[in-house]
Amino acid sequence: MEPSQLTALIVAAGRGTRAGGEIPKQYRNLRGVPMISLTIAAFADRVADMVVAVHPDDEDLARAAAPDAHLVAGGATRSASVRAGLAAVTTPFVLIHDAARPGVTGAVIDRVTGALRNHDGAAPALPVVDALWEGETTVTGTRDRSGLWRAQTPQGFRADAIRAAHEAHPGEAADDVEVARAAGLDVAIVAGDERNMKITGPDDFARFERGLGMDVRVGNGFDVHRFGDGDHVMLCGVAVPHSHGLDGHSDADVGLHTLTDAIYGALAEGDIGRHFPPSDPQWKGTDSSVFLAHAVGLAREKGFELSNLDATLICEFPKVGPHADAMRARVAEIVGIGIDRVSIKATTTERLGFPGRGEGIACTATATLVSA
Repeated sequence: MEPSQLTALIVAAGRGTRAGGEIPKQYRNLRGVPMISLTIAAFADRVADMVVAVHPDDEDLARAAAPDAHLVAGGATRSASVRAGLAAVTTPFVLIHDAARPGVTGAVIDRVTGALRNHDGAAPALPVVDALWEGETTVTGTRDRSGLWRAQTPQGFRADAIRAAHEAHPGEAADDVEVARAAGLDVAIVAGDERNMKITGPDDFARFERGLGMDVRVGNGFDVHRFGDGDHVMLCGVAVPHSHGLDGHSDADVGLHTLTDAIYGALAEGDIGRHFPPSDPQWKGTDSSVFLAHAVGLAREKGFELSNLDATLICEFPKVGPHADAMRARVAEIVGIGIDRVSIKATTTERLGFPGRGEGIACTATATLVSA
């Protein structure tokens, strides 16, 4: 069906109190964006218009999350919100969808719109596969699951038919299919998708994230420190004897600084200077393991685990090879992963540039994070 014939009506006027949080669940972030933004994005290329029924108190949140949508004031019930949204629909067909189902796929939407060519309505569903019991605290009976389905949205209809059905319906309904059937409309069942789950309670946010698959983040870091006074250099947490030290506000560990920046980069959290400004005297002489541990802790707060680290020290001297395993062990200890996931190696610049002239040490690093 051509997009010009379709409007998506997103029902988003609920308060979402069962999900917890300081704002209604449809505006809470999933993968870094408001849930409703993910929901709307699924329909963007498949409809001509986007109508969103919102609670009057949430207009600013809705405008920020859906700047191009046509907002309408929802009602006190879901059915009232749908009726308000239907009044703004001008296309021949409408897809009514819950804002709290951000995992709807294009394939599900296409199956619904395809069925609308031959039916008054169409909706996705999944067959019930679990055994069904009756009872309160003990089982008092069973029910046959044959022919039973778990309903999903979007539920699509000929706009004039579902508008008339809602106007004639006497009260609230479980969904728009119930309203349509009460009006005698035929509604086709099309295949749903487990990813198209409805987010209701607090645990559903984590379930949804897991259902989307693993989130993999990769970041890189680069840092340089010049040689100065001293009798050793700190490299990846290990004191390596040398004729010079490295200049820096903290302990000048170019390896740990670079690894830290790689993790911040994977998180899109800036660099080490943002979190530990060199202008702040409290960080003078600090063991750089503090910085690396902070980056890893921040990653875990955001729901990520560190998969691996890879660093390359760039210098003519001191020789890194004899100390590489000790460096790997120290880094693994700081970040809390196995040594087999930490790579520390070195290269020279064939006497070219500032490392080749013996003026300092550079380092480049890569960090990989995966969703926990």
